[in-house]
Formats: sequence, structure tokens, C-alpha cells
Amino acid sequence: MIDTAFLITSFVTLFVIVDPIGLTPVFLALTQGMSPAKRRSVGLRSCFTAAILLALFAALGEAVLGFVGISMAAFRVAGGALLFLTALDMLFERRTKRRQDQGSDDDSDDPSVFPMAMPLIAGPGSIATMILLAGQRPGLEGFAMVITVMLAVLAVLVVMFLASGVFEKLLGKTGINVITRLLGMLLAALSVQFILDGLKDFGFAG
Repeated sequence: MIDTAFLITSFVTLFVIVDPIGLTPVFLALTQGMSPAKRRSVGLRSCFTAAILLALFAALGEAVLGFVGISMAAFRVAGGALLFLTALDMLFERRTKRRQDQGSDDDSDDPSVFPMAMPLIAGPGSIATMILLAGQRPGLEGFAMVITVMLAVLAVLVVMFLASGVFEKLLGKTGINVITRLLGMLLAALSVQFILDGLKDFGFAG
């Protein structure tokens, strides 16, 4: 049976972490001067590469944790703390500034793998989120649900990349900053929930 609540929560969590709205202006900066066809190619390739990386971590992340002796509960707490720091970065614009710095320092003709796919799309926050979500629903069905959510989020990202020129004109810098802050507040609440779930597994929370 499909757990609709889990799908919605997972989608919101990963959407906030990947932050398609915040990534769109960075994508525009990295592909400035490129032809529409080249920009399309970079956008598709970066999302495809990120999808492979995130799927690998969702499939093997918990096994790797078990190999080094880290429980999933401990990783939930640590992951929640990491997501909370990411939320603070979004609220105070530090995350966007770092992304812009990374993009401006990259002189490669093809930024699809670095810095777009990793670390901007498949970064520490999204990797931790994939491992956490896969841990919440162990088994093949749960893995399929997490992968479906990840593909849905990346599909939204692809659409925004392809329509990046239109979004740039409609939102402007102020609009993007407002939306990024709202997403940061939502992420902060979700990260606290991750921490509470981890503490509950340890018996510290009811």
C-alpha cells in the first residue's frame, strides 16, 4: 500500500534541500553566454548525474553506515543537525552566496558534473536526506518510493532549468530571496522532526 503521507513529506523535504528555485539563478550564471541547446544539454546532464549519485547513496548508504558501526538513529540526529544548519544558511543567504562563489570560480566549459551535479544538486544535505528517507522505509518498496520522490524533484529542477530565462524575468532577485527564506523556515521545522525521530529511537523522546 502506498504511503501518501510519506511521499508528500519526502517530496517536500528533498525539494527544500535541493532547492530548485535557489539553484536556477546559479544555473543561469554558470551557463551565461551558452546557446539554448547547450544550456539544455548542461541542465539535463547535471540532473541525470545527480540522480545516479543520489540513487547510489539511497541504496548503499545505510550499509556503509553499518559497516563503520553507525546506527541509523545516530545518523538521523546528525542528518537533522546538518539540515538545520542548511536551513540557517538559506534563511541568512549564506548558501546562495557560496553557490554563486563556486560558480564564478569555475572556468570549465561544461559545469554539468562540477559544480552543478555535485555539490550543488547532490550535495551533503541531499545525500543525507536520501539516506534518511531510505532508512525510514526499508525494503524494495520503500526504496522505490524514495527513488520516485527523488526523480519527481529532479524533474521539477529540469523544468526550471529549461525555463530559467523566464523565471529570471518573472521573479527577480527579490522574489528568489523571499522564496528561499520561506523554504529555509520549512526545512528548519523538518530537520527538527528528523532529530526528534532519532532521539525517539534512542528512547530519549516519547
